[in-house]
Amino acid sequence: MTHADAPPTPCPLARSLELIGDRWSLVILREIIQGRHRYTDFSHCAERIPTNILASRLRKLTAHGLIARVPGRDRPRRHEYHLTRKGAALLPAMQALARWGSDQLPECDSPPEAFFALTPDDLPTRDADQTRTR
Repeated sequence: MTHADAPPTPCPLARSLELIGDRWSLVILREIIQGRHRYTDFSHCAERIPTNILASRLRKLTAHGLIARVPGRDRPRRHEYHLTRKGAALLPAMQALARWGSDQLPECDSPPEAFFALTPDDLPTRDADQTRTR
């Protein structure tokens, strides 16, 4: 049996890592939390996400309900990506990983304290049906 043929594991940690454990997904969510919402914003972040991977991760995060793809306000129409409630619920895990990295990896910068003060309820979210919820 190949990895692709294996039945999904019931372990919540393993299943979560299947969804967000790649190199780029949490970086995209971080960018959205920081107020960046467009494809070009993500492609110009410090980590320089390759565009083919960026497009793939945006589709995956949207398909799993972590972000919502909504029409932008400008012409020509460009889409924006916003957190959903499900995506905002990842904030405490992201804060814990950022704190661990800051504490344990000497080459890492310390995130701003404002990031650690946020709660999921502080983050603006949109449902997949494009309505603003917070």
